[in-house]
Amino acid sequence: MRSDTGLRSPSVVAVIDDDDSVRRSLMRLISGKGLKVVTFNSAKDFLAHEHRADFSCIVSDLRMPEFDGIELQKNISASMPHLSFVFITGHGDIPSSVEAMKSGAVDFLEKPVVPALLLNAIQRALDRTRAIRQKQDELEGFRAHYDALTPRERQVFALVAAGLLNKQIAAELGTVEKTIKYHRARVMEKMNAESLADLVLMADRLGVRSNADLARARGKIIS
Repeated sequence: MRSDTGLRSPSVVAVIDDDDSVRRSLMRLISGKGLKVVTFNSAKDFLAHEHRADFSCIVSDLRMPEFDGIELQKNISASMPHLSFVFITGHGDIPSSVEAMKSGAVDFLEKPVVPALLLNAIQRALDRTRAIRQKQDELEGFRAHYDALTPRERQVFALVAAGLLNKQIAAELGTVEKTIKYHRARVMEKMNAESLADLVLMADRLGVRSNADLARARGKIIS
């Protein structure tokens, strides 16, 4: 946990609480650290927000009428897994806190919230959101490159990632080593890979590599 309370980059935080005074207090605290804050008096109001995917962090009360924080977290986890939660509650609830943390919540704080603890939790939430978004963007880039490969290049990609040598790949695909060298170079170029290690990492991220097992590597081709 960081000891500082300085939040490093402008981000948008959603504060969800059915208590007006709590919302105002949290908004003053968080916006005072250079963050944009949008408040909501219920989880349903947040879900109805047109640009909810733009938020980087949700600070939510755990217990709210009709639709509580845990339900909100479950509701958006499939469509927005990057969106990080910090839960606050006026009632200590160990089972709920365990459930929330298992579902990806960054922290679970009791009211009245200690400002420094909340700000540190928000920073960790922003860091988590940023890291997940970066990985998602990276994976989308890998997929775009992979989509540009020909069917034969995809076969070569899978076999190279499985650890086969050019001559072994040529034998498996019924061609000559010179042809495999050409396809391999094209794969490296199209995937924007600088080394074999880069290519293996991309294969792992895409689900192309299959434990260096030849039989499985041949079938591990993304459609």
